[in-house]
Amino acid sequence: MIYCVLHNIRSLYNVGSMFRTADAAGIEKIYLTGYTPVPVDAFGKLRSEVVKTALGAEKNVPWENCRRISEAFRKLRKDDVQIIALEQHTGTVDYHRIKPKRPFALVVGNEVRGLSLSVLKKCDIIVEIPMRGKKESLNVSVAFGIALFTLKDTSQK
Repeated sequence: MIYCVLHNIRSLYNVGSMFRTADAAGIEKIYLTGYTPVPVDAFGKLRSEVVKTALGAEKNVPWENCRRISEAFRKLRKDDVQIIALEQHTGTVDYHRIKPKRPFALVVGNEVRGLSLSVLKKCDIIVEIPMRGKKESLNVSVAFGIALFTLKDTSQK
C-alpha cells in the first residue's frame, strides 16, 4: 500500500493535480495536513479549483484531513508505514537510489518553503529529485508525480 501526505500546500489547483496523480498511481489514501485545503468547502460542496484539476479523482481517492502532520504520522506508523519526505535538504538521497519498503507514504510540503526541519526529522528518509538545469526546483505537483511513480515502481513488494 502507498499513502501520500500533503502538508501545508497552498494551491487548490496543486491539491487537485495531486489527487489526479494519486488516483492514477492507485494510492490507498491521501492525508491533508496543516493548512492544505480539503476538496470540499465548509458546506460540503466540492471546490471548483480542485475539481478543475482533479477531474473526479477527488471522489475516487480516500482522504483524511489531519490538522497536525504528527497525527497523520502516528496513524501511518501504527501500520508500520515507511515515511519518505520529498525535499531539497542536506543529506538527501537521490530518489532513484532507494527501494522503499511497502507500505510507504510520500510526504510533500509547501510550494515555497517545503517541509520544515521538525517535519523532516520525523521522516524515515529524505529524497530529492536532482535538478540538472538552471532552475532549482519543480512545481510541487510535478515533483510529487515524478517521485510517486518512480518510488512505486522501485518499491519492494
